[in-house]
Amino acid sequence: MTTDRATAGRSDEASGTEVKPVAGHIGAEITGVDLADGLDDTVVAAIRAALLRWKVVFFRGQRLDHPGHVAFARRFGEPVVLRKRGSASPPDFPEIETTADRLELGGRFGMEHDEWLRRRRHTLLRGWHCDHGARVDPPAATILRAETVPPYGGDTTWSNLAAAYAGLSAPLREFVDGLRAEHRLGVGYQPRPGDDAYVRHLLDRQVASLHPLVRVHPETGERILYVNGYYVEQIADLSRAESGAILEMLLEQATRPEYTVRFRWEPGSVAFWDNRATIHLAPGDNAHLDFPRTMHRVMLTGDVPVGVDGKPSEPVTGTEPGRW
Repeated sequence: MTTDRATAGRSDEASGTEVKPVAGHIGAEITGVDLADGLDDTVVAAIRAALLRWKVVFFRGQRLDHPGHVAFARRFGEPVVLRKRGSASPPDFPEIETTADRLELGGRFGMEHDEWLRRRRHTLLRGWHCDHGARVDPPAATILRAETVPPYGGDTTWSNLAAAYAGLSAPLREFVDGLRAEHRLGVGYQPRPGDDAYVRHLLDRQVASLHPLVRVHPETGERILYVNGYYVEQIADLSRAESGAILEMLLEQATRPEYTVRFRWEPGSVAFWDNRATIHLAPGDNAHLDFPRTMHRVMLTGDVPVGVDGKPSEPVTGTEPGRW
């Protein structure tokens, strides 16, 4: 896929699909495909090309069930099998993690959801993240399927980290190319007084890795500004004051509106995103609404990020490639 007007939104005659970009830097809707109907190699190649170009692709009106979701994911990689999943996840499909807000968020770790979010989010941009970014080998991609959604609210937003990197000035790109940052589970959480179940949870499953601040995409060769507000602890070899100021600037760059796309979910919607080149923001406007929101997620196993200098990420604690 290219960005010129002649190719944007054109049909792929060989696959029968049409890719319609929905924002200037990120996001495209793919039509003319039934994900539950065994896809041939031409359709898979068209979806993969659109994913690499637009970073997140959307499908509407799909009729995927659990087996179909897993089968679709397998056409693009090996699904992750999590050792621990939410209580709403289907027991017969270990590749699928289900979130059902009304069932799981209220009372989690002894706190109402609003308090838990307040204690986790020490900055306004805290919620932006890639999936499992504290691992040394974060997932390559995520496929999220909507079952039940509220009639309003509950949108998800993604940002293109390749575009964010390209948008930096040349001197700043050169500076960040050589830096590394620690990504750690539970960064910035403010504990409750006394015994805190979430602190115990974090200590029991602590995960941290040292990732390049700029990673090279293994398929496109693009340089990715590998930063997010959820996991990044500190830039290595800098003081905390220096690190904090630079991370704030880079995260503001990564989430500039022109690099983002927002998706309005419907039942049967599917979003498929490149977890190596994007960060996303889960909705924060629906917790007070008395509407269910049930989503099913399959992630694809990923590789260890590699920096501009050719050096891979390093595990710090609680993680090793391939083990979940």
